[in-house]
Amino acid sequence: METLNALHSKTSRVARMLETSLGTPVQAATLPRPLDMLIATILSQNTNDKNSHRAYTRLRKKYKRWKDVADAPLRGIIAAIRVGGMANQKSVRIKGTLAAVKKRFGGYSLAALGKMDSNAVIENLTRIDGVGIKTASCVLLFSMGRDVFPVDTHVHRICGRLGLAPGCTTPEKTSHSMKSLIPKGKAYSFHTNLIRFGRRICRSNNPACDICPLYETCVFSGKRRSNHARRATLSTDHDFMLLDNVT
Repeated sequence: METLNALHSKTSRVARMLETSLGTPVQAATLPRPLDMLIATILSQNTNDKNSHRAYTRLRKKYKRWKDVADAPLRGIIAAIRVGGMANQKSVRIKGTLAAVKKRFGGYSLAALGKMDSNAVIENLTRIDGVGIKTASCVLLFSMGRDVFPVDTHVHRICGRLGLAPGCTTPEKTSHSMKSLIPKGKAYSFHTNLIRFGRRICRSNNPACDICPLYETCVFSGKRRSNHARRATLSTDHDFMLLDNVT
């Protein structure tokens, strides 16, 4: 088992290598409101980012305020977000989340989170039914600009393959383990590049090991390189990220 110092050094090295290969993502100067991000994160579940963005855009076009969504009949919300998939379930979650926000914060706003430290934000958000550490971390990173590292199933998979989170069997455990390993100020860049890396190269099935810049670092037992490396390029077709495009 690698020491904490060794894992910290390895994580820093991987972050640098990803920036060399994929670039250094820069977060927008103007960030969305936390409640916008929270609802967008609900819509992002179990679908791709382009479809969830369409669902979010249609929902905001149909209902100008979150109060309007909270007061709307389920059928209206379902119709607006259908393109994002699982509309029946997500519409119920959205209304439940809005009701919980109003009860806890006195209105349809999460502006009060701005006065809290990151741990307090996570504690408050995860008290809302259906909001986990990953969702709360997305709100912190993508709408509040905090140096917090969200871990979804894809980031969890890649951290495991790279040996950054040994023994972590769930995204929650990986999130806890990675908290002390991320280089200061690099949560946004590292998270974004891991998502890009997972979509372009380190896919769940049939990873493109022949063009992987981290092949020598990888500890994945299923990694393979062909004898004659196929010609391949790093496609950017799947780089669109919903959480960077919430308005």
